[in-house]
Amino acid sequence: MYSGCPDKSRSGAWVRWVAAASALVLAATAEARELKICADPNNLPFSNERGEGFENKIVELVARELDAKVTYVWWAQRRGFIRNTLKAGLCDVVPGTPTDLEMLRTTAPYYRSSYVFVTRWDEPDIASFDDPRLRQLRIGVQLIGDDGANPPPVEALGRRGIVGHLKGYPVYGDYSLPNPPARIIEAVARGEIDVAIVWGPLAGYFAERQTVPLRTTLVSPAHDGPSPSMAFDISMGVRRGEDALRGEIETALAKRRTEIDAILSTYGVPRLTIERRAQR
Repeated sequence: MYSGCPDKSRSGAWVRWVAAASALVLAATAEARELKICADPNNLPFSNERGEGFENKIVELVARELDAKVTYVWWAQRRGFIRNTLKAGLCDVVPGTPTDLEMLRTTAPYYRSSYVFVTRWDEPDIASFDDPRLRQLRIGVQLIGDDGANPPPVEALGRRGIVGHLKGYPVYGDYSLPNPPARIIEAVARGEIDVAIVWGPLAGYFAERQTVPLRTTLVSPAHDGPSPSMAFDISMGVRRGEDALRGEIETALAKRRTEIDAILSTYGVPRLTIERRAQR
């Protein structure tokens, strides 16, 4: 029979339930913000699904500044990558994109790198497309896209008529294997080619992981006449119109500048001075 006095055991349980529910609500509120990242799950040194790439590490720094939780939409970086991910609304941020990529709204760049020559230490150092030895050497070049489009180094070689000893290595490679872009660096280490001309972050990372010592040398000059530049500023990109998010990310990148530089150094990314340009 109800005596008119509260049941202390039930009252205590109710208080505990309310406290636990409140804690859950507060926790959910604190974790409500997500930073949805478009990234490749098999693309070291940039990213992989285990979070081992340098872009994974930089994204985590940005997320902490934004008090956000990182979630990934994994998609192989093939033709249509941005259309099928960011523009489709599946995610909100693309790290590691060229600053001048017109289909995105990009932040100020957080690093600038260049193509490099990769040789074995027991082979002559090559730094310029005008080095006459290139006409005799077996040269590995990267081919971009499913159609094997020519990157800037191939255009520079073609203008000089250096075409007889080229071997192409698709950037995408065999995606069923780990680290498909590494094949061109491995070919230098095995002596299958004499020199490779490779995008700097790829070269710096994989050259250090070969069983024989390799040398990486920045292409000089970075601007080779009418050929496209060999060097690029790299930013993070968001959808056009999302200026508030872009501004937040840009501020976070600036605040974490020292830590970002340390990450890039750890991964062997060769860097040039960022070209300061007016925002588009």
